[in-house]
Amino acid sequence: MTQGMPKLEVCLSPALLHLYDTTDTVVVIIDVFRATSTIAAALHNGAKCVIPVASVSECIEIGHKIPNSITAGERDGKVAEGLEHGNSPSEYPGAFVEGKTLVLTTTNGTRLLHMVKNAHNIITGSFLNLDAVSDFLLQQNKNVLLGCSAWKDRFNLEDTLLAGAIASKLKDHFNVNCDSTRAANYLYERSGGHDFTSFLKDSSHYLRLSKFGLEKDLEYCTTPNLHPVVPILKGHELIVHK
Repeated sequence: MTQGMPKLEVCLSPALLHLYDTTDTVVVIIDVFRATSTIAAALHNGAKCVIPVASVSECIEIGHKIPNSITAGERDGKVAEGLEHGNSPSEYPGAFVEGKTLVLTTTNGTRLLHMVKNAHNIITGSFLNLDAVSDFLLQQNKNVLLGCSAWKDRFNLEDTLLAGAIASKLKDHFNVNCDSTRAANYLYERSGGHDFTSFLKDSSHYLRLSKFGLEKDLEYCTTPNLHPVVPILKGHELIVHK
């Protein structure tokens, strides 16, 4: 551990968030399957903004108030009743999403985002914007918390794998006195740093979503750097960091 460097920590589940001090910290919300992947895809493809909300009812209410908006989200891997679209990043090509507001609610990721308090910045991370997020964090010179959305508070493999990929890129520039960060980095090293889809095929969330025929989604979500943007929360909206 090097004195004077900002610290890097990984929170493995929203249930553990209360153990971390997020004050004046850059918090990265990670929900690989699929919220933060969809956010990166939509914003890179020209969406005006993404409004993350916790509940389906709030999603519908906001969608009614905002012209040129799309209400979208899932519960347990399926399009939530009452919403127009799901949580697949491939649903939001530029021809569909450009200039529109995406109002999004998901089982895990949007919930974690609303739990964070007093952060310096809140951004969202996925394999799709891995390098862009890592570069942003290196530039901030702030403490960083990589927050894994997990699955209904239970540890999941894919969010921790991404946290490890980010940690691998940052660890020489941060104090790392955090065993969950080390564990995430070990997991990333065990994956070989490539072909994340194959590495995750026996994970619980992969198996859960593949039952809905979402294998192409899962491959999309584990492809590095397809959408090199940094979604950053400004007020209630996620926009592209300039």
